[in-house]
Amino acid sequence: MQQRRYDLDWLRVLAFGVLIFYHIGMLYVADWGFHYKSQYQSEVLQYFMILVNRWRLPLLFFISGVASHYLLHKYSLFDYAKKRTWRLLLPLLFGVLVIVPPQLFVEMTTNENLTLSYWQFYQAFFDLQHPLFINYQSGILPHMDVNHLWYLRELWCFSIILLFIHPVYVWLNVSTSMDRVWLKLGFLGVLFVPVMFLSVAAIGFFPTSSEGIRIAQGFCFFLLGYVIWQNKICWAFIQDYRRWSLVLAVISYLCLIIYYQFYLVTRIESLTGFYAALETILLLVNRWVWVLAILGYANAYLNRPSALLTYLADAVYPSYLIHQTVLIVAAFCLAPLLLGGMIESITVIVITVLSCLITYELARRISILKPLMGISKDTNKPNPAILNNACSAFAWLLILPLGLLIIS
Repeated sequence: MQQRRYDLDWLRVLAFGVLIFYHIGMLYVADWGFHYKSQYQSEVLQYFMILVNRWRLPLLFFISGVASHYLLHKYSLFDYAKKRTWRLLLPLLFGVLVIVPPQLFVEMTTNENLTLSYWQFYQAFFDLQHPLFINYQSGILPHMDVNHLWYLRELWCFSIILLFIHPVYVWLNVSTSMDRVWLKLGFLGVLFVPVMFLSVAAIGFFPTSSEGIRIAQGFCFFLLGYVIWQNKICWAFIQDYRRWSLVLAVISYLCLIIYYQFYLVTRIESLTGFYAALETILLLVNRWVWVLAILGYANAYLNRPSALLTYLADAVYPSYLIHQTVLIVAAFCLAPLLLGGMIESITVIVITVLSCLITYELARRISILKPLMGISKDTNKPNPAILNNACSAFAWLLILPLGLLIIS
């Protein structure tokens, strides 16, 4: 029986929390494209965004790889495929048809001076040949797109691919082979073997499009999580050398900022040959050492059960589904009020967090919404203590930015 990894549960919650704030940041960061941009934009915000965008998705895919191996260990291949399909594709379908369309409405209203009401827009949305969407044909069904829910689509694809990889993995006894690698190479193996794997994959096999690179890289980190999942030797090195990982992560971030500021944003042509490969390897080192540092500190300090964790872990999925639509619509509706960048952004944060909390509280009580919002457990009877702790956590989350605003 495999022991539950509470540290990874916490990291899943925190990673999705970072994702929500990252997408709020996309409203306000200058020079970066998004479905909707606030009139208040900051170039300084780019440095904070770069700090997290190197590891936020790799960390999520790594954790998903660990979780997938756990499910494959627990269920038959057929039950695993059935559970992953139901758990991922049903919320994805609901999201594409119900949750995502307001984002397109805001985008088209802003860019195309759309004058339709949302109800008129939504009726036209289901006509795949409607001329209104002639410039928005990059979706899975012409203009019907997954937007921020692409993670669910790719995670389902990766999970199905594992159906073919897992029997071979077990037959070849890869886990025992990896034990020998970690024992022989130590922390240097934990540091460099994954980077070598990622580098060979990126240089030799990744597609050239940005979306293709994102998907291929996500799959590689997904596989790393799958392979490392319960390897005690590897996890011991990750925890014991977490301080070194953090030092390397900070140094690599500072180097990346210098590279970004003085070269990347000003260069006209992309690198080729040796220099392109070197850039790829160094960027992958930056991603991996951040993941190692985060995993190490989480394993050392967060690997314990918590009532708050139980609540937040259930709330993550519905919050992920709705957050981007809420923050885009909120920013769009607040724009005419001319609140200023600080007040508007804090208001968007408050609206987004409260909307996520309210959506979860409603969905957990309405049976038909549970599978549509990714809630699989019986959570009809909330624990008051857990709810109070969650509310306190959200309250501090909102109070801290306001305190910083008053101090400044």
